[in-house]
Amino acid sequence: MMKKLTNETFYVGVDDKTLDLFEGQYIIPNGISYNSYVIMDDKIAVMDTVDKRATAEWFENLTQVLGNREPDYLIVLHMEPDHAASIELFMDKYPHAKIVSNAKTFGMIPQFFPGLSFEDRKVVVSETTPLELGKHTLQFIMAPMVHWPEVMVAYDSYDKALFSADAFGKFGALDVDEEWDCEARRYYINIVGKYGAQVQNLLKKASTLDIQKIFPLHGPMLTENLAHYIGKYDTWSSYRPEDKGIFIAYASVYGHTKAVAERLKEMIEAKSDIKVSLADLARDDMAEAVEDAFRYDRLVLASVTYDGGLFPVMESFIAHLKSKNYQNRKVGFIENGSWAPMAAKKMKAEFESLKNITLLEPVVTIKSAYKEADKVQLTALVDSLLAE
Repeated sequence: MMKKLTNETFYVGVDDKTLDLFEGQYIIPNGISYNSYVIMDDKIAVMDTVDKRATAEWFENLTQVLGNREPDYLIVLHMEPDHAASIELFMDKYPHAKIVSNAKTFGMIPQFFPGLSFEDRKVVVSETTPLELGKHTLQFIMAPMVHWPEVMVAYDSYDKALFSADAFGKFGALDVDEEWDCEARRYYINIVGKYGAQVQNLLKKASTLDIQKIFPLHGPMLTENLAHYIGKYDTWSSYRPEDKGIFIAYASVYGHTKAVAERLKEMIEAKSDIKVSLADLARDDMAEAVEDAFRYDRLVLASVTYDGGLFPVMESFIAHLKSKNYQNRKVGFIENGSWAPMAAKKMKAEFESLKNITLLEPVVTIKSAYKEADKVQLTALVDSLLAE
């Protein structure tokens, strides 16, 4: 798809609706876009390539924009293969084009393209070396670990546009009409979420610029209401809860632990109008469960005891939370066991090392199946969850 964004800037990216798993693990029911841009000035700059799955269509889009002209530069903001897989083919097709990036990127290129000769074609830039195209001048801002170490973003002072690499990206092809927040949140928390401090650093640098457009490497171009998107990134990257609410994540074998989780949800809703979300970790999308754990300010984990420990999906869920620097939340626990309940002890131990986590009491212990006598424990947990 080719689209004119400003007088001289064009979108030449490609939608991919046949990929089942993004990065080999995240379901993308509405596909993904591989975004690439061209600035047609006295000098022509192509901003990133695309995944190898989309190379042929990308070249078609590129040719539509270039006509009889050849690009002067390929700017590489990010070396992840969904954006950089077509570098070598681009260099073959346009033998006079220079490759523009930072020193870390040039250290990575041979790892992906062994034998590729580019020493006489590289332009090494930093935050103090702008690239003059004509009317357009690109200023580069290093953004290490957002979410690879070589990442940089580029600011076009003429169009007041930020080419933001993976920042401000989202799941979903461009022709899908859906809310930005949900799939951008799932994308951010699961892919970039570990690196909140680095995102905060980038936001601080970007705050000194007059940004009126954001052109990410995935998802739609953002051209209005930018305060909303930047505000979301500030919340997510500072690990602050986005909404008041309770997320209940359960792992159940025969349905008894599930029944307790559902009973807890009913009891909370009977006493409060607070949002309560429920997930079956064995069946629901793990990435969405991680997203909801970060979205809300309270979390309840309900797990059966399994082989003296946690049910595997609960173990995996907690590992995901820890890997993304889960913090600043209240967490409650429900365990189930027929002879030696151990799940709560195991779960609590995982959270004790995390920052600013309040472990709620009481821990609810169920023996096999829910009984009316267990209501006392659940009621106390509800009160703890709802206490300000």
